[in-house]
Order: sequence, then C-alpha cells, then structure tokens
Amino acid sequence: MAARFFDRFFKPQPHIVESPRPPSIAHGAGMNIPEYKVKPYFLCASVEMGNTTTKCILTGTSLETGFAYVINKTVRMSRDIRPPKPGEEIFGETIDGTQITRQSVTELVRDIIIECHREVHLDINTDLDFVVRSTGVVAEMESPDQVGDFVIALANGCLLAGVPPRKMTPPMAKENLSQKLQPFSFTDKVVFVGAVAGVVPPLGSTGVEMVANEMEGELAMAGIKEGAKWTPVDFRNPCITIDFGTTLDGRITSDVPKDAENPFAKTIGNFCGLAGAIPDAVVRGSGLVDPRTGCALDVFGEAASTGIFRARESRVVDDYVERCRRHIDIRVVPPERNRFGRVPVYADIAAKSGVFLIGCDCGENGSDIPKLVEIGAEIYRDHGLPTMNLVVDRVCADMALRLVDVAVKANLVPPNSSIGFTGRAAISGNKPSLILEGIAERGLYDNPNDHLVFVDDGLGRGAALMGRCMCSLGKPRNPLGGVRGGPCIMKRRMKIGK
Repeated sequence: MAARFFDRFFKPQPHIVESPRPPSIAHGAGMNIPEYKVKPYFLCASVEMGNTTTKCILTGTSLETGFAYVINKTVRMSRDIRPPKPGEEIFGETIDGTQITRQSVTELVRDIIIECHREVHLDINTDLDFVVRSTGVVAEMESPDQVGDFVIALANGCLLAGVPPRKMTPPMAKENLSQKLQPFSFTDKVVFVGAVAGVVPPLGSTGVEMVANEMEGELAMAGIKEGAKWTPVDFRNPCITIDFGTTLDGRITSDVPKDAENPFAKTIGNFCGLAGAIPDAVVRGSGLVDPRTGCALDVFGEAASTGIFRARESRVVDDYVERCRRHIDIRVVPPERNRFGRVPVYADIAAKSGVFLIGCDCGENGSDIPKLVEIGAEIYRDHGLPTMNLVVDRVCADMALRLVDVAVKANLVPPNSSIGFTGRAAISGNKPSLILEGIAERGLYDNPNDHLVFVDDGLGRGAALMGRCMCSLGKPRNPLGGVRGGPCIMKRRMKIGK
C-alpha cells in the first residue's frame, strides 16, 4: 500500500521539450554575442496563421551540431486581424467565425515578420535564409485544394516584408545558396524529392492532398522529430505525430526495411478534425472569456505542469469527462464524408490509397459544440475554475489516447514506433503526464517513456527542418531520417541520385 502511495511522486516524468534560447559567446568584459551572429547558422522564419494565434517563429539551426534554437517568437491572436474593408472579398474565416480577406492576411503577415526580425536586430534580406508558410484556417474551405489560395496570401505578406522570392523555394543548385551554407549542403550529391525528415507525403491516385491541413501535419511531424533530439528518445520512423492546435493534424509514418531500395518512409495515416476547439468550448461556458472567440489559452495559458490529482474530486471530474466524451467522435473517417470536424477531406481517395484518415469531431462537424459550452457553464457554476481545469486536462488526454487507440486497432503502431505530440491542447497543464500514464496502461511498449515526447513550437521547428531538407543541410552524424536505431540514410540517397 505504502509503495503504491509513493509511486505517484516517483513516476517517470514525460519528456517535454521547450524552446531553448541560442547560446552566446563571451566577447570582452561583460559582453555576450549570440552564437548565430558569429558561427554558421541556418536562420528560418516560420509564418503560421492558425485559428487561434498567428505567429512568426524565427529559429536558428547550428550547422555544426544540427540543433535548432528559437531566436524570437512574435505572437498575435488571429481574432485581432483587422476586419474586411469595403470592396475586399472574404475568402475564409477562422473556426470562431473571424472573417479574413487576402489583403488582411497579407498585411498581418507583413507586420508580424517585420516585428519579429526588428526585435532581435536581424535583417530580413541579408540575415534570413529561408521562410516557410503554413495555415490551419481550413474549416470554411470547400475542399483541400483551396488551401493553396491562402498560402499565396501568406507568400504575398512575406514579399511585402522584404523576403526575396528565392528564400521561399528550394535552390536549383548548390551555387544558389549563400556562401555560409554551401560547405554544409549536400545539394550537389542528393536530389530533393519532396521528402521531409525522411518521409514522403501522401498523395491519392489523382495526385491531390487528402486533407486540407496536410502541410501543417507535415511540419508538425518534422518539428516533433527535431524537438525529440533534445531528449533521449530516438524519434525516427515509424512514428505517430499529432498536433493538438485548435484543429487536429498529424501523420503516421511507416517502417522501412533495412534492405529497401527506397530509404524514405511512407505516410500511412493522417489526422484531421477538431482538437483545441473542444476544450475552448468548455471554457467559453464559464463566462470568463469572449463567448465567440475566447479560448482555453485565455484562462489556463500554455505552461505544462505535473500537478497531483485530488481524489475527493475524482467522481465529479469523472462524470463531467464522460459527459463530454459522449459528444466527441473519434474514428477512421468514413469514405463518404467530404468534411470531418469541419476540415475538408477527400476521405474516399484516402481509403482507395490505403491511407488511414483518423478524425476527431464533436457531433457532426462541430454540431455538439454548444452542448460542451453548456457543460462548461455547469462545471464553473457548481464547482469553480480548478475543477474545470481538471476536466479540460482529462478530456484532452482522453482524446489523445483515443486517437492512439484507433491507430493501434488499424495495426499502425508497431513495437519500434514512437509517439509525439505538439499543440496547446496536448502539451499544456497536466496533459502530458495523463497521456504518458494512459500509454503505459495500454502496454504498447516495454518502456513507454522511451517512445513518447511532447514538443512545443512544433510548426516552427518543423519549418526549420523543412527548410534544411529543401537546402539538403543534413547532419549524417545526427540524423533525423531513417528508422529508429538505424543509420543515417544519406549514403543510400546518394546512391539513388547517381
């Protein structure tokens, strides 16, 4: 009995990767200069417009070690984007109904890029090496194809901020890279075929993407792989990567036999639907946030914790978690659906292509969101904010574990796989500890903590890695591609290139 009581204090702590600051070099008495201004670094800006926040995350990857650091991060709430002006065409809206136009997106992106670089005294034209754009604002699009129009608006904002076009596309030759990058690039030895972090993207038989936020899923996968480099976990293929932002995205990658001619893993699963929008609905019931645009971030923040669950609240919390659970639909997306969790999908193409599309919804396309708001109002009225916090953590952890359960049932989680999470609805509060506990209970691995990571700024890290892949800036001694426990795949790529 005593041993079990003390177990709660000595359980393995989840690997939670936070954004490290770049190291500095002493330069004279009392002066420190950031290493990225002295040593060779790959500086990449990730421009992300999501349903809740819009960010410019500036990362610097040491070309000597392969480790990435967050130099600066500028964040604005997407709900604060300027309203449409007369004559502007509304071409989309966030999941909370905030209307956006091409012009308003372009201006927001321009301002946030300029501000992010100004704060750290970096020049966009001379210091920045690459820019990657992405969006999760896909809920009101008619099909996955329309995300391209949004990315063009993001690109226009980059151009207005002063980003040269060549810094948004892969170089055609090694000579097109800057002088500082050329000694570290393998562009003259390998061909960029679209694979990022050793994984090729999924394409249906018609050559189209099967889910609207496919690029976000790719960046999240790459970012989790990069972030795992700061932990003891060998997070390479096969893996399950899940991004719990306002909407859900992520990937499942295949194992690769050692004797396979093609060294790249395939994308055998995608995630889509609602994620952080579900706890947001519960929190809106409290009346503490705006009833339309308020979110859990406004109340609970992003910090992770390892708080101890109070037994006296167990029955109350269990009841509310179960009531929320009844409205949350998690399963393989049926082929007849063209939208799941409000995200446009080509579920029929995914099924024909052998790609498992795993979705999370609340009712049908968010139809039960008002019911979660009612439950949240009851929780806050009868039990207060601490109990609401417990319920939100438990609901989010249960969603994460149910997604894993669906993947397990589809035989997509082999013993040598790893599971990674990013996004506020999975890495904040006590969620990482609850998810680790649930993975351990399922008996998927002998040592669950050696197969599980939680990474912040997944999209920003993923953008840095995508930029490196496009410029062939790999580190064979510190590989991200290949399979868990295996060697770097650079030699095999070179052989294919020849």
